[in-house]
Amino acid sequence: MKRVRWTLALVLLVLLVLAGAVGALLLRELQGAGEEGAAAARAPAAASAAAQADLRARGAYLARVGNCMGCHTARGGAPYAGGRPIETPFGTLYGPNLTPDAQTGLGRWTADDFWRALHHGRARDGRLLYPAFPYPDYTHVTRADADAIYAYLQSLPPVAQPSRAHALRFPYDTQLALAAWRVLFFTPGRGDGAAADPARDAQWNRGAYLVNGLAHCGACHTPRNLLGASRADRALGGGLIPAQNWYAPALDAASEAGVAHWPLDDVVALLRTGVTRAASATPQASVSGPMAEVVFGSTQYLSEEDARAMAVYLQALPERAAPPAPPIAAPPRRLMQRGAEIYHDHCAQCHGAQGQGERGAFPALAGNRAVLLAEPTNLVRMILQGGYAPATAGNPRPYGMPPYHQLLGDEDVAAVATFVRNAWGNHAAALDTIDVYHVRERR
Repeated sequence: MKRVRWTLALVLLVLLVLAGAVGALLLRELQGAGEEGAAAARAPAAASAAAQADLRARGAYLARVGNCMGCHTARGGAPYAGGRPIETPFGTLYGPNLTPDAQTGLGRWTADDFWRALHHGRARDGRLLYPAFPYPDYTHVTRADADAIYAYLQSLPPVAQPSRAHALRFPYDTQLALAAWRVLFFTPGRGDGAAADPARDAQWNRGAYLVNGLAHCGACHTPRNLLGASRADRALGGGLIPAQNWYAPALDAASEAGVAHWPLDDVVALLRTGVTRAASATPQASVSGPMAEVVFGSTQYLSEEDARAMAVYLQALPERAAPPAPPIAAPPRRLMQRGAEIYHDHCAQCHGAQGQGERGAFPALAGNRAVLLAEPTNLVRMILQGGYAPATAGNPRPYGMPPYHQLLGDEDVAAVATFVRNAWGNHAAALDTIDVYHVRERR
């Protein structure tokens, strides 16, 4: 009996110690780590007018790389004035006003305040910011780049537009929940660049810095856990984008969106124009869905050097071995026949009778990785909603695909999707009406 009491006492002591440690961590997050201010390099002294102009120009470029306008500009609204709704599995957030308005924007923020937001995920008043603002990626941005972006934002015309209140469900709308999330999933970076590796050359390191920092590619291309945190063990390994109902394919898998075996110039072209080179020997590829927005608003503005650095880094990603594929049953003959009829009536004119496409206009479907993905969400979304590649300087008048959601029912969509996934040498799992219904209704 005495041994049992000692054991219980020891267990209780351990639990108390753990509770105290967790409580201290939560308190530290809520109050703000004392070393944040000391660790942050102070803003540089006032520079000459020419130097300030250069700094603002660099900041404008970096803000494009980070696609800041994408979340901080409402449809039809003033640039960077906020108001755009950002849906998440936990509720809706609204991008705040980044213009230098003193009352509703960043007019009273200092360069130190801005650095703390990017690096530590804290607002000027110390509030914890929601990680829909990708500070887990931006924490790798250097102080010099943060200061440049701040200088650019401060040069914008001020817009008096109060930030809309977020609409999050309890308990996700509490600072305590955010503090707990940060204890579990967030560690501030060093602030001297992401993934700097002295064993790699400057170009690879620049690409790593952009991909894992400002460009925050992992925000979409890395799967997330139930609490919305990126899975460190599957970085850039592909996953459904929360609340957007698109699948961001893995960047480290040849069967999805890996580019290790592509010509480097094709990777650069895809980033800067949204399509691969017309003269390339590789199958034509183009971007769609959320990635089309990213190219339109961000990566088309990459300098040649930065686009090439990102391409070098993406090509160097260790290729993830594909798991053994389960046996795929042949699709029902009736479904293939119905799909062939729909394809002939609505698709063959652009994509070709043999799914060969037309280079420079319409992508081939035969051998197309996007068509053959085990996760069929994107294919179904394209059939239902259609879409365009982004209009870019290198591809100013892209061809597009019309939506068919009002013309084709779920059974028809399942049939034509199954057909293109299993014709012309393609081989992938058949879809049924439930698969299509799930894509239509998924939130």
